[in-house]
Amino acid sequence: MNLLTAQPSVAIVGATGAVGREMLSILESRHFPVSTLRLFASPRSAGAEIPFRGEMHVVEPLREACADGVDIALFSAGKSISRTWAAPFVSSGAFVIDNSSCFRMDSGVPLVIPQVNPNALSAMRDRGIIAVPNCSTIIALVAVTPLHRAIGVERMIVSTYQAASGAGAAAMQELEQQAHAFAAGKEFSTPIFGRPYLFNLFSHNSAVGEDGFNEEERKLLLETRKIWDAPAMRVAATCVRVPVLRAHAESIHLEFSRATSEAEVRELLRHAEGVRIVDDRAANRFPEPLDATGGDHVLVGRIRMDPSVPDNRGVMLFVAGDQLRKGAALDAVEIAECLMARFGASHAKGSSLAGAQ
Repeated sequence: MNLLTAQPSVAIVGATGAVGREMLSILESRHFPVSTLRLFASPRSAGAEIPFRGEMHVVEPLREACADGVDIALFSAGKSISRTWAAPFVSSGAFVIDNSSCFRMDSGVPLVIPQVNPNALSAMRDRGIIAVPNCSTIIALVAVTPLHRAIGVERMIVSTYQAASGAGAAAMQELEQQAHAFAAGKEFSTPIFGRPYLFNLFSHNSAVGEDGFNEEERKLLLETRKIWDAPAMRVAATCVRVPVLRAHAESIHLEFSRATSEAEVRELLRHAEGVRIVDDRAANRFPEPLDATGGDHVLVGRIRMDPSVPDNRGVMLFVAGDQLRKGAALDAVEIAECLMARFGASHAKGSSLAGAQ
C-alpha cells in the first residue's frame, strides 16, 4: 500500500470554476493538510492568481508531466477533461477524486458519499480514481440512507427543483443577467438554456433518451443502485430546472418494506450524519434553497406519512442542499479526508469522517 504523507501535494483541476473555487474554500476552512497546491484550468485561465491560505497561487494549463508529484487531484473540469487527464494523474501516483460523470458507473471505480458508503473505499489498495456522485443523488441519499438502513426502502420517487449552480457559473450569471434585464425592461439573453430562465421552469437541460428520461433522471436511478448495492431498487425521477441561483431542492416519496411512523422517521433523521431537520409546521418553515446555500447539511422537512401507500409503509420528505458544496466540492474533500484516514500517515484535521473505513 502506497501511503500518503501527512502533508500531501494537492491539485485542483478546474480551479477557476464554481466548484473548483468552492473546493479551495473548503480545503482552507476544514484545515486539510496541504504541502503544495497546484491549480489547473483551461489555457485561457492560465496565469490567473487565486489566493489560498494567505498566498497567491498561479493557475497552470494541463500539459505533459503536469501531474508529477501530485498525491491527491480533485477534478471538476467536465467529462472530457476527466477522460483525458485522470489516467495520467493516476499513473503519476495520484488519487483522483472526480466530480464528472465519466467514471461513476465503471465497476472498478468506487462511487462514494462519505456519510453513506465510505466502506466502498476499502477495496482500494493503492492510488486510483474515486467518483463523486451526481449532486441530486448525493442530496437525496444523505437524507434517505439512514431510513433505508433502518426500515428498508423498496421504492423511491424523486422530483427535483434544481438551481442554476448545477449548470455552472455561466448559468448563474445568465439568471442574474435576466433579472437585471427584467428590471431595466430589456430583452432576455439566453445563451446557456436557449429560453427564459427567470420566471420559468423547464425539464433539466441534459439529453433526453428514447425512453423519455433525461440523463439527470437516469443518474438518480443508476447511481442509487450502485451506492446502495441494490441492483433491483425501484427509483423514478423527474428533474426540473428552477430559477434559483444556488442549492437544489427535492420532493421524495418513499415506500418501505415494513410499517413505520412519523415519529420513527424523525428520530432516525435527528441522529443522521449530514442532516438537519427543518420542519416547523406552525410557522410554515421547511427546507428552502436560500437556507441551504453555503451550508454543509442536507435540510430535511415536510416529514409526513404518505396516505397513498398502504399499511403505514409510505413517507414523504422535502429536502434542500447546496449543490456546490455537499452536492460537489464538499463531498470530494470529505472523500480526500477518508483517503487520508485509510492511506495517510496521520488523519486529516477537522473531519468527523477521518476514521471512516
